[in-house]
Amino acid sequence: MLTRLKNRILTLVKKIPPAFIICNSISLFLLILVILYAYKFEPSVEGLFIPPATPPYPTGGLLTHTFEILCSIPPVVCGFSFIILRRVNPHNSKNFFLLGSTFLTAGFFLNEIYRIHIVLQYFDIPKSMTIKVYGLILLLYVFLFWKKMRETPYGIIITSFLLIIFAVLIDTFYQSLPIKSLLIEGIPKLLGMINFTLYFCLVCYREMIKVFVSNQTNLRIPVSNGNRK
Repeated sequence: MLTRLKNRILTLVKKIPPAFIICNSISLFLLILVILYAYKFEPSVEGLFIPPATPPYPTGGLLTHTFEILCSIPPVVCGFSFIILRRVNPHNSKNFFLLGSTFLTAGFFLNEIYRIHIVLQYFDIPKSMTIKVYGLILLLYVFLFWKKMRETPYGIIITSFLLIIFAVLIDTFYQSLPIKSLLIEGIPKLLGMINFTLYFCLVCYREMIKVFVSNQTNLRIPVSNGNRK
C-alpha cells in the first residue's frame, strides 16, 4: 500500500511542469523580499494586503478601473504573441518589435497600477523627472521600431500617444486650468488607452495569422503529375 502511494506521488511529481516550479519559486522569493522590506521600513507588514477603497457610489471609479483593465491587455497580448511567434518562426522580423512592445506596455501598466510616478516622490524624485524619463523611453521606442510601426496601422498608435500626452499635460498643469474637472483629463486618457489596446491587439492578431498561414503554405507537399499514369 505504501509502495503504491509512494509511486503515485512520484508519478504526480514528475508530471509537474518546469514552468510551475519556476513561477512559484520566483513568486515566493519576491514575496519574501517585499515582506522583509515592509517589516524593516514600513509601519505595518499587513498593509501589503490593504483592500482597494470601496467606491462611495456604484459608478465611482468605474472608468478608472476600466482604464486599468485596458492597460493590462497589451503586455499580455504582446508577450504571449512574442513567445508563440519566436517558437514558430524565430527569424520573424517583428519578434523584436513585439518584445519591445511587451516591455513598453508592461511598464505603462505597472505605473498605472502601482502609481510609480507618485510613489517615487517619497524618495525625493519629483513627478516631473519621472515623466521626462518616461518620455525619453517612449521616444527611444519610436526611434527603434518606427520602420516596423510603418508596416502596421500606425495611425491608431499615433492617435493614442497624442491623446495620452494631452491627458498628461492636463494633469501636469491642472491647477492652472480655468475649468476644474477630472473629465478634461479622464476622457482623452481613456480614449487613448482604448486605441492603445486596439493597436497592439490588431498588430499581434495580424502577425500571428500571417506567420501561421505562411507555415501552413510551406508545409504543403506538391503532388507531381509525372507519377500518374
